[in-house]
Amino acid sequence: MAQIIYNESTREFHLQNSRISYILCLLENGQPGHLYFGKRLTHRDSFQHFIQMRTQSHTAYVYENDFLFSLDTIRQEYPSYGTTDFREPAFEILQENGSRICGFSYKSHTIFRGKKPLSGLPATYTEEGDDAVTLELVLEDPLLETDLVLSYTIYEDYDAVCRSVTFHNHGKQALSLTRALSMSVDLYDSDFQMLQLDGAWSRERHITSRPLTKGIQSISSARGASSADHNPFMVLKRAHTTEFSGEAYGFSLIYSGNFLAQAEVNRYETARISMGINPFGFTWKLKPGEQFQTPEAVMVYSENGLNGMSQNFHNLFNNRLVRGVWRNQERPVLLNNWEATYFNFNEEKILDIAGKAKELGVELFVLDDGWFGKRDDSGSSLGDWYSDLRKLPEGVEGLSKKVAAMGMKFGLWFEPEMVNKVSRLYEEHPDWVIRTPDRHMSHGRNQYVLDFSNKAVVDYIFESMKNVLEHSEISYVKWDMNRNITEAYGSVLEPERQGEFFHRYILGVYDLYDRLTSGFPQILFESCASGGARFDAGMMYYAPQCWASDDTDGAERIKIQYGTSLAYPVSSIGAHVSAVPNHQVKRMTSLSFRAHVAYFGAFGYELDPNELTEDEQQEIREQIRFFKKYRKLIQFGDFYRLRDPFENHGDGAWMVVSKDKNTAVFSYYKVLAQPNPKLRKLVLTGLDPDKKYRCSRTGETYYGDELMNMGFLEDPQFTGTSARKDGVRQDSGSDAGDFTSRLYVLECCL
Repeated sequence: MAQIIYNESTREFHLQNSRISYILCLLENGQPGHLYFGKRLTHRDSFQHFIQMRTQSHTAYVYENDFLFSLDTIRQEYPSYGTTDFREPAFEILQENGSRICGFSYKSHTIFRGKKPLSGLPATYTEEGDDAVTLELVLEDPLLETDLVLSYTIYEDYDAVCRSVTFHNHGKQALSLTRALSMSVDLYDSDFQMLQLDGAWSRERHITSRPLTKGIQSISSARGASSADHNPFMVLKRAHTTEFSGEAYGFSLIYSGNFLAQAEVNRYETARISMGINPFGFTWKLKPGEQFQTPEAVMVYSENGLNGMSQNFHNLFNNRLVRGVWRNQERPVLLNNWEATYFNFNEEKILDIAGKAKELGVELFVLDDGWFGKRDDSGSSLGDWYSDLRKLPEGVEGLSKKVAAMGMKFGLWFEPEMVNKVSRLYEEHPDWVIRTPDRHMSHGRNQYVLDFSNKAVVDYIFESMKNVLEHSEISYVKWDMNRNITEAYGSVLEPERQGEFFHRYILGVYDLYDRLTSGFPQILFESCASGGARFDAGMMYYAPQCWASDDTDGAERIKIQYGTSLAYPVSSIGAHVSAVPNHQVKRMTSLSFRAHVAYFGAFGYELDPNELTEDEQQEIREQIRFFKKYRKLIQFGDFYRLRDPFENHGDGAWMVVSKDKNTAVFSYYKVLAQPNPKLRKLVLTGLDPDKKYRCSRTGETYYGDELMNMGFLEDPQFTGTSARKDGVRQDSGSDAGDFTSRLYVLECCL
C-alpha cells in the first residue's frame, strides 16, 4: 500500500510503496533536503544518519560560527541560488527592488489520499479507490509574503513519484518568476550514464548515451514545442545497468512546450537533476493575489534495468495519463490517404480507396490534408476549416457518412495552430498571426503560426472545428503542427508579460484540446507535428496516440520505435505500412518486413490499396487478420526490448508478453546481410519459466526457462554457398538477405 509517513521529531517524510522509497527532510534552516530515492527501505523513526556534512574551505556557511551547514554541499529538493548554494537553482524570483535572493522555509504540510488536478495542464490522475497518496509541502518567504507549494504523489501500482510546484503571491508587490522548474533532486553521486532521445525530422527519438561529467549536461527546446531535436525525457543509469538488471532513473516532463532537462555535477561529484519549463526567454509576472502552476514531472526508479523503467512509464501513462473512452482501448486499423494521393484527389478517388480498404479489413479511413478551403498545395487555406466543394461536392459531412455506410469509421486531418496568408482567416484577421511589431515575419512551409496565447483565436478555431465535427460522422482526428514559432510575441499581452508568451501559447493548445476532447469524447485524437516533433507525455493526456515519424521506412522505423519505447507505450506509437519505394528514403523493402515493424504500435497503412497486386492485397488481408487477433496483447502487454539497433548495425528485436504470461509475440529484424555470418540466438524474457509454449511458426514446444536462458535459435543466415540434396540446389540458410524479419507467436500449451 502506498503511504507517506511523517517523522515529526526529525521532520522527515517517507514516501513508499511496496517497491520504492523516496525520503526527504526539513533541514535546520527549514528548506527541504533530499535523503534517498531508490529501492524500498524499511521505515524507521529517523533517517538523520543519511545526512552528510563536511567542513571545507573556500565556501560559505548559512550560520555564523557554524562551519558545517552549507547549502553548497547539502543535497536539496527545490534549491534557490545565492544563500550559500552556487549551483543552478530550481527557481528564481525577481523582486521590485531588483533582488533575486529568496528565503523560503517550512510553513506547513498536508498528506492526503488521491491527487489534485493541475489547472489548465495535463497531468497524471487518480480515480476513486486508487491507492495513491500526496504530500503538499508549503514553504513561505515572509519578506515576499509568498508561498511555494511542493507537491509529491506516489502510487502503489507504479514505481514513480509525480512532482509539481505552485507559487502563490499573497503580498503587496509584483514578482517576476524568471525560473520555475517542476522538479529538482540532488542524487548522492554522479556515477551515471545519461541517456536522451535526440533526432530531427524523419529520424526522431534516437538514443544518445554519454557519461555524466563535471559541469552541466542538458537538453532543451526553445521552438515552442517539445521538438524532434530533444525529447522532454532523460535517463540516468549505472554503467553496468542493462535492459533487465541494474539501477535506472527516468525523468519525464508532462509538457509540450519549451523545456529544460539537465544534470549538473559539482566539484564533489554530486548530480543535481532538474526539469521543467525552459528558463530561456521565460518570465512570469506574479501580481498580488496571483499564482503560477508548473507542469508535472514524473520520476521513475527501477532496479530491473532500462526495461523495468520503461514498463513503469508504459503502465503509468496507459492507466493514469490517457483518459476517457480510449484508455486501454484497442486502436482501430486505419488507412490514411496522404501518401496515396497527397493533395490530388476527389470524392470518387477517396471512396474508391476507402472501399478497397474496407474489403481488405481496414476499420478506419482517414482523409488527410487537402479537404478544406481551396487547398491544392501547401500555400493556401490553412485556417479555413470548411469543405472544398470542388473536391467533395457534399463536403466532408457527406463523405464521412458515405464511408460510415460502408461499415468503416471516418477520420479527418486538421492543422489548427496554423494559417496561410492565402486564406479567408488571414484576410479577416492578419493580427492573429504570431509576429513581432515592426519586425520581419519569417515563414515555414508557406505557413504562419496563430497566436494561441490569444483566447479569441482559440475560440474561433474551436468553433470552426466544432462545426465540422458536429455535422460529420467522425471517429478520429489527426492534429498536425508543421512549423515552429519565430518572432515570438503575444499581441494581446502587455509588454511586461511577453516572457509569458511561449507558456501561454501551449496553454492555449491544451485549452483547445480540452474543449474538443470534452465535447467529442468518442473521437480518437492522434497528435502529429511534422511526424514526431511533439511526441511527449503532455500530448498523451489529450491524444492517446502520436504519429511517431513521417519516415515510414521499415528499416528506419526500427530505431525510431525502439527509442520511443524507452518512455512511451506501444499503444501510443502511430506506425504504418507505406508504399515502396519509400517516400522518405526511396528504399525497397518487402510488405512483410514493413508490417512486422509497424505491428508494434497503433497499426495502419499509408498507401493506395488499388495499386497493389492481388497477391499483395491478399497479404494485407492476412496481416490485418493477424493484427486484430493479437492487437490487445501487442498494444497493452508487457513490452521488452531484446536487441538494440543502435548497437547492432540497425538490426533489432523486441517482444510483447500478455499480463498472464500465456501468450507472447516477438520479432527480429535484419537490415543488411553479412557474408558468412555467425549463428545467432535470441534470449527471450518475461515468460513463465514453468510453462510450456508452442511456437506457431516452427511447431515446436519450449519451456519458458529454455527460452529465457538458452534462448530461441534464429534461422541460420545465408552463408554465400549452396549445396545439392537429392539433386536439388539448396541455399545454406533460410533467410532472404537485406531487410528481412521473422515474427513468432508463442502460446501456452501446458
